[in-house]
Amino acid sequence: MKKAILFTILASTAMTYTAQAQFLSKVKNIINSASTTGLSNQDAAAGIKQALENGVLNGTNFLGKPNGFLGNAAYKIFMPQEVQNVEQKIRNNPIANALAGAYMDKVVTAMNRGAEKAMAQATPIFVNAIRSLTITDAVNIVTGRDGGATDFLKRTTLAQLTAKFNPVIGNSLNQVGVQDPWNKVSSAYNMVAGKNINTDLTAYVTERATEGLFKKIREEETAIRTNPAARTTDLLKRVFAKAGK
Repeated sequence: MKKAILFTILASTAMTYTAQAQFLSKVKNIINSASTTGLSNQDAAAGIKQALENGVLNGTNFLGKPNGFLGNAAYKIFMPQEVQNVEQKIRNNPIANALAGAYMDKVVTAMNRGAEKAMAQATPIFVNAIRSLTITDAVNIVTGRDGGATDFLKRTTLAQLTAKFNPVIGNSLNQVGVQDPWNKVSSAYNMVAGKNINTDLTAYVTERATEGLFKKIREEETAIRTNPAARTTDLLKRVFAKAGK
């Protein structure tokens, strides 16, 4: 039974479907050529936890630094969609642009700074979730689809993250005085679009911040699964390199 579980864990590290047959052959040879592979189920579970912790720390540190959101086009939080839909009209309208043009940039900066500050709240929530992983959880993650670890974290932490992020982001927005520029942007939008903005700015930024965080963690998970250079500890190398990668 242990060999069967180990086989599925190792098989999940195949990088592409086209390489699957060759990979499985290598794994069978590893398992059948010796009485032990030197990798227990406990080691495998510990390796998954370590991989997740590394991914979380890399992700939160990357996004939590200055310009982690604002200076990165892949994660930058832009105006709410309704404003984006008429933003060019606002900028092309002399009156509306005078009212809100510069303030739109201030709002975008404030939203991204709030998201960056919120990242510090994420690490302890993630670490608690990771340390609660059972061996069965770990096996299911590595034998499931790509992004399985990120999906597990999202499922088990999203509500807590939202609750923690919301006040941090709200306070950050208040500290930079976002309400005045946001009111000016809203007024310009109302003038051009002829309707009112109903966006809760704090809730909007919180949602974008969590989406960006899980996107980054998924990238980190993929790197550890497929790129030997991303396996920065002996345990990660042992767990993810049994197929001879």
